[in-house]
Amino acid sequence: MGKLSFVSDYMEGAHPEILKRLLETNMEKSAGYGFDDFSESARDKIRKACAAPDADVFFLVGGTQTNAVMIDSILRPYQGVIAATTGHISGHEAGAIEHGGHKVLEIEQHDGKIKASDIKHVIMEYFNDENHDHMVMPGMVYLSQPTEFGTLYSLNELKEISEVCRDNHVPLYLDGARLAYALACPQNDVTLKDIASLCDAFYIGGTKCGAMFGEAVVIPRHDFIPHLFTIIKQHGALLAKGRIAGIQFDTLFTDNLYDNVGKVAIEAADRIREALDKKGYKQAFDSPTNQIFIILSKKQIDDLSSDIEMGFWQNIDKEHAIMRIATSWATTKEDVDRLIELL
Repeated sequence: MGKLSFVSDYMEGAHPEILKRLLETNMEKSAGYGFDDFSESARDKIRKACAAPDADVFFLVGGTQTNAVMIDSILRPYQGVIAATTGHISGHEAGAIEHGGHKVLEIEQHDGKIKASDIKHVIMEYFNDENHDHMVMPGMVYLSQPTEFGTLYSLNELKEISEVCRDNHVPLYLDGARLAYALACPQNDVTLKDIASLCDAFYIGGTKCGAMFGEAVVIPRHDFIPHLFTIIKQHGALLAKGRIAGIQFDTLFTDNLYDNVGKVAIEAADRIREALDKKGYKQAFDSPTNQIFIILSKKQIDDLSSDIEMGFWQNIDKEHAIMRIATSWATTKEDVDRLIELL
């Protein structure tokens, strides 16, 4: 029996329903660059799910690519993006945003989240500084749902942040790489409709949520970013065979599949969390989603690594580290049972 792998939530290929649909349509000829009927069907379904009938919807390949394209397209050359110090664009995208010519304006996180009051402070601090013309202007706000710590913004928190952004004419952008797992979480009170009404742009993650690859960018207000199609092309991010992404999202938004893939991961993670508590393991963050962070001694890590692959998160001291267990749409009951037994 091989090692159990709980390193990440995109270890498997794609949901069988997606593979089935790709095979069924494989020999059909269609227009390129997302102008095909499959992509248009997916757009219609996403617009309905978001209650945003006029939304522009684009399909890109991966999360880092999507963040880089969207942030670069929204910001002016002299602006930067506000994000948590632990935000994905801050630490885990190899400086992709800075490579595009924009500074990430980091602010302190609280359980992986940033506060509306802190965002307002950064914006006011800029405009109240007599030297602000020599500084990077805060031009947008970046959030993710769930956060890097697997925590969730509440609807009230999202409303407060959105109000600050709109009062100060600063667009709000939300990274939804793991959005299916946030939406499926019982503790979550934010819907796709809420996100569409409160954010200026966001994306619905596919890569980590059952798709072979792909993220669906949603811009609720039509033409909020003029000529985005061309900007995507300039970034080398335009799929010639756009239908491959379109078919995947058309499938994910048929018969509530996107909701169901999230539930599988959350149910598995909840079982693991319950077992960890019973066995006396200490969790580093109070994450209710599909990511579980546990504090282990180096000896525990060595002992468990012969049977279980976990993701390294960070060292705490010379003797302890935080390791991550991630469940996904593909996590099986048998794998969870075996993990609990080994722990």
